[in-house]
Formats: sequence, C-alpha cells, structure tokens
Amino acid sequence: MGLYLRPGTVQEALEALAARPLTILAGATDFYPARTATPPDTDIIDITALAGPITRTATHWHIPAATTWSALIGTPLPPQFEPLKSAARQIGGMQIQNAGTIAGNLCNASPAADGIPCLLALDAEVELASLHTTRRLPIAAFVTGPRQTALLPGELVTALHIPARDTARGSFLKLGARRYLVISIAMVALIAELTDGHISHARLAIGACGPVAIRMPAVEAALIGHKPDPSRITPGLFAALSPIDDIRATAAYRRHAAIELTRRAVAALCESPA
Repeated sequence: MGLYLRPGTVQEALEALAARPLTILAGATDFYPARTATPPDTDIIDITALAGPITRTATHWHIPAATTWSALIGTPLPPQFEPLKSAARQIGGMQIQNAGTIAGNLCNASPAADGIPCLLALDAEVELASLHTTRRLPIAAFVTGPRQTALLPGELVTALHIPARDTARGSFLKLGARRYLVISIAMVALIAELTDGHISHARLAIGACGPVAIRMPAVEAALIGHKPDPSRITPGLFAALSPIDDIRATAAYRRHAAIELTRRAVAALCESPA
C-alpha cells in the first residue's frame, strides 16, 4: 500500500507535491474505476479537505477546485451557470455528483467530459499553484489532448475563475444512448446575452466530437447581431469540427448531431426569460 495524505490547507498540499510525486485524488470517481490499471503502491494526496464556498468578486466568480457537482447545483448562481448546472445534473447518479468534483472532471480531460464545453462557453480560467508560483490558463490552453493537460509536476489546480455576466443565459444539450448515466455522443454548451432581442454576446462550445472540446467562432459570429434564429445555423459553419468515429457513433452522425443540438440551443434562447 502506498502513501496516503489528506492535507488540510493548500499550502500543506503544495509542500507535499513539491517533496515527491503524488497522484492527486479528489472525488475518486475516475480513479477507482481505473484501479485495476493503477499500481497498488501508488502514493496519493487526497484534496477533498480543500473544498470551500463559491464566491464572487466585482468581476469574477471563484469556484474552488474541490467543489463537488452537488455543491455547484445547490449554490444559488445567476442564469449564466445554468448550462454548467445542467451538465452537473447529468454526470452520473447522485452518489457520483456528491463525490465528483468540477476540477477532477477537468483534469481527467476526457474528450466526453460534460463540464468542459460549459467551462469553455463560460470563458473560464484555471488557477494552477505550485509551492512558489501561481498562474492562470484558459480552458483551451489547459486541456491539451485526450487525458492530457498542461498541469506541471508539483502543480495543483486550486480554482476556476469565471467572468461574471449577470445578463447571460444559455443551455447545455447532450446526446447519448439514454438520458442519464451515459457517455456523450455529442454535446453543446451555449451562453449568450441579448440586447433588445438581439444576440450581443455568444460563446458556443462542442464536446465529445473530437480529441478535445472546442469553441465554434464561426457559429458565434453568425449569431451575434441577430435575433435567436435556428435557421442561421448551417452546416458550413462547422468546418472547424473534426468528429471522430468510435463505438458510440460515426463521425457523420456526430456532425449531424452537433448541428442539430446547436439549433436547439439557439431556439431555447427564445424560450428563456429576457
């Protein structure tokens, strides 16, 4: 059996990470299913004691890395967080939501991680701390490939920083073989602001259709300045999307699904309260 540490402060955690290689454990909802491939003497640092409340400054929301999906769902937040809350409600069952963390989902960096498209649409930044420095990276720069991140040895994700957009709203739509407890075939997160009935700000991200979730600038540009109109979403706007073939779906089906989910997300803006 390997070493097990459960620090009570971020400083203690960073000191431990600086001293030796350790596997960072949050909710363990990804770690334990892969346990058969993990050496039994793995040294672990459990960061669940580092959870704290979600807070806001004048310009940003601060989400501690060890925030669970249940805690996120239960925290009163403005409509801009509804896509992320919707994703949280679809991540496993209640037991998984009670244990799994938002940063764990991010650091696991699965191409089908439900939280990542929402964080891209929210323009989130990842706060990474080591014993001597702290830095921030946009989500797109942090997730570098399937199961790959920019996290360096000795670093710990300590928080997410999200710009406050009190008038923004949006939706998260996911296609799978069933409604819950399923890996996504395709998913879309859209966050937008409307001014006089016209879209003045839009951020759209698509996940489970490639090695990493990506923003769709061409789609965003086609929406800005116009009323929410699903007919503006045309296949030509998705040239940047490179869907994959796998056991769950073909690339062609994923592309079709991503386009249709985007149309439904735009249509939902018409149904949301202004």
